[in-house]
Amino acid sequence: MKYIKKKLTIENVKIHDIAKKFNTPTYCYSYSQLKKNINNFKKNFKTFSPLICFAIKSNTNLNLIREIKKFGLGADVVSMGELMMALKAGINPKKIVFSGVGKTSNEINYAIDKKILLINAESKSEIREIDRIAKIKKRKIQIGIRLNPNTDAKTLSQISTGKKENKFGVNEKTFLQLVNYCKKSKNINLECLSVHIGSQILDYKPYEKMLHTIDKIIVKTNHKFKFIDLGGGMGISYEDNSKKLNYSKYNIAIKKFLKKNSSKIIFEPGRSIVGNVGYLISKVIYIKENDKKDFVILDAAMNDLMRPALYGAIHKILPSIKRNQISKKIYEFVGPICESTDKFTSLKKFQKLKENDIIIMCDVGAYGMSLSSNYNLRPKPAELLIEGSKIKVIKKRQKHTDLM
Repeated sequence: MKYIKKKLTIENVKIHDIAKKFNTPTYCYSYSQLKKNINNFKKNFKTFSPLICFAIKSNTNLNLIREIKKFGLGADVVSMGELMMALKAGINPKKIVFSGVGKTSNEINYAIDKKILLINAESKSEIREIDRIAKIKKRKIQIGIRLNPNTDAKTLSQISTGKKENKFGVNEKTFLQLVNYCKKSKNINLECLSVHIGSQILDYKPYEKMLHTIDKIIVKTNHKFKFIDLGGGMGISYEDNSKKLNYSKYNIAIKKFLKKNSSKIIFEPGRSIVGNVGYLISKVIYIKENDKKDFVILDAAMNDLMRPALYGAIHKILPSIKRNQISKKIYEFVGPICESTDKFTSLKKFQKLKENDIIIMCDVGAYGMSLSSNYNLRPKPAELLIEGSKIKVIKKRQKHTDLM
C-alpha cells in the first residue's frame, strides 16, 4: 500500500475509487501481500519443511481460504463450523488439525468421520470421549495431546495461552498420565505433542523456552511422537518501528530441537499469514468538536473491527488523500455504536479531515471480519480481494433485510 500522486492505493487500485464504487465500510485484501507472506513463511523454515496449517479462526472468508489452500497449506480449526469451512475450501483432510478445549461429542464424531489428520485433545475427559466414540466406530484415531508448558509469551494477557493459569492444555504431570492412558487404549494412536503459548508474539525467546520444556518432557514419556505441533502466535508489526519476530533464531532453536527429536513439525499461523493483508475502508460521517479533542465519527464501528474494544489493540489509520494541513487538536476516531468502547484510537497531529473524507485502517486481515458481529443490528461489510488492478468481491455486503 502506498501513495501515488497523494492518493492511497492498494496494489494498483485507489482507495477513493473503491469507496466510491463499493461504499463503506469495506474490507479489502491484497493478494500480492498474501502470496509474499506465505512464501516468506515457507522460506524461513524450509530446512525442515513443516506442515503449515492456517488458523481458520483468524480469517473465515471462504474465498480467501481457497486462495491460501492453493499454496499447499492445511488448516487449524477450533470448531465444527471451521472444519466444515476448511473442507468446503478444498483443504485436504490429512492436512487438518482440530484444536480447542471444548469439543463436543458431535464435533468429535464429525472430525472422525471426515478422517482428518489429528484431533489435539486438551483434557483427560476429552481423550476418554474420543476413545468411547472410536470404539463405537471400530476405528483407531490419531490424536495429539496439548501440553501447557507454563511459558510466558510476553504478550497481552487476553491472548496468552501457555501459562499455568490459562485454560489451555494440561500440565506435565497430567500429560505423562495421559500418554500412558493412550498407550493402553486400543482405539487411540497418540501421534502428536501439541503446544501453543499465545498470540502476537514478537520475541523468539519464549519459543526457545517452550522447546526446551517439550524436549525434557519427551524424554520422560519414552514415546516417539510422529508430530510436534508448535502452534502459531507469530506476531506482526501493527505500529511503525515496532519490534519484529526473529524467525532466523526461532528456526535455529527448532533445528537444534530436531537433532534430538526426529518428528514432523506442524505450525498453525494465522495473523502472520493474513494480518497485514487486510484493510478496512471507512468514511467520516461527522466531526464533533470538543474542547481538547475532536471526535471523528466513522461509519465503521466496533462490530466491524472488534480488536481495539476487546484488547485495546492499535491499528494504524491513514487518509485516502494526502493534504498538507495538520489538525491542531487531537482526533479521537470513534464509531457510531452506543458504547464508550466503540473507539479505535486517539491521534495527535493527524492530517486535517473533513466530513465525507475516506480513511483506511491497516493490518485488519486477522481477527477483523472473523470477530465482527451484527451488534446494533448493523449489517456486516463487503469483502474484496485486490490483485493488481483487478477487484473481486469475495463476500457481498449484508443487507438489513438479511438480518430481519
